[in-house]
Amino acid sequence: MLHYKDPAVASKFTNYGFGIEKESLRVLGDGTFAHTPHPFPADKFIVRDFCENQLEINTGVSESEEAAIEELESHERRVRETLHNLPEKEYVWNFSNPPYIRDEADIPVATFTGPLYDKTIYRDYLAKMYGKYKMTFSGIHVNFSLGEELIEADYKASGSVLSLRDYKDSIYLDLATNLVNDGWILNVLLSASPVLDGSFLEQGVKGKTDFLGMASVRCSELGYWNLFVPVLDYHSTKAYADSIRKYINEGLITSQTELYYPVRIKPKGVNSLEKLEEDGISHIELRNVDINPYAYGGLDIRDLKFIRLLSLYEASKPAESLGEDRQIKSAINFKNAAHFDLDTNRIMLSDGRFITLREASLELLGNIEEFYKSLESHFTVAENKETANVIAYQRSKIDGSGKRYAERVLEEYGSDFLGNGLKTVKAAL
Repeated sequence: MLHYKDPAVASKFTNYGFGIEKESLRVLGDGTFAHTPHPFPADKFIVRDFCENQLEINTGVSESEEAAIEELESHERRVRETLHNLPEKEYVWNFSNPPYIRDEADIPVATFTGPLYDKTIYRDYLAKMYGKYKMTFSGIHVNFSLGEELIEADYKASGSVLSLRDYKDSIYLDLATNLVNDGWILNVLLSASPVLDGSFLEQGVKGKTDFLGMASVRCSELGYWNLFVPVLDYHSTKAYADSIRKYINEGLITSQTELYYPVRIKPKGVNSLEKLEEDGISHIELRNVDINPYAYGGLDIRDLKFIRLLSLYEASKPAESLGEDRQIKSAINFKNAAHFDLDTNRIMLSDGRFITLREASLELLGNIEEFYKSLESHFTVAENKETANVIAYQRSKIDGSGKRYAERVLEEYGSDFLGNGLKTVKAAL
């Protein structure tokens, strides 16, 4: 855990990094999937995800939320302008749930050739294992890293006998452990996909909108999960890698990239278990962020700032116990937190209490608020005000003074997801 009470450590809480991955589908003016070739064949920032018509924006690493959002939106702008200028105009479907799907032919697996051909083989496997329809869910992955200056300051404050590299890994392992316990709150606060086009559930049905009681279908039990609940070992980087290898060796997954879990530990660069063990942990990937249709690039800067506040808070707590039983309950918590009703759906906290999502969310937000109040002397008046405003914004989503994105989407798109969604994406350039 971070030694946040040490002034030298607290003063480095502004030393961190963000990288953002945003998936989205290309659609035509009638709401059907586009079938043109990928419009950005040589762009390292705009690539293909599962299918040919699913884009993925990959930003670099930024040292502030402002810089991260600015880069995300600059790539989003390039995408929209390029699609707008195609012979037949296309649009970015800025929602996590797909629009009208005629049939599986609308979802062509991304085709790679030469040394990258294995990517196509892998996608063919995913299509057979999970179904093409599920692979059209799109979302945002936020990669958060602790700055080197912060790690080094904490290393000095700790007096640890570990090497700096091993100490850094231990901080990330503790952070991941605590996010597995508390990361469900991002589902409560950032879910924005409560409605589905009827064609997702009934092939060929057009013009129907379905609400299944979820705030985020992709993060719920109906969405992007493995066919088993992974139980991972967070005691060391090697133990973590070996616990994933166990599932690969058993044939439950083909590689670490198939681990569909909300929190992932990753190395810098190529994501492989060998590189993770060799180079150590570079960052934490949070995969349970829906596309926000009310933000230009799909991610509101206040939400990105909250992810940073949450992550630093969790990194400053003693690591929670994560035995098999707790990990199974945590996975259930993530799924339950993606349900729409905050007062009937509950989660099991690590202390054994079984309480509503609203109660649990307000309690955790209160704990985060108190934590940062204890650090006010280490920050400027403006920084403390920003922290208070970010937490107040999140609280407003669940205390009745505001609305969650999922509530707004249900109100505005619940009667006609496809039609009203098309009006929105056409108006946004």
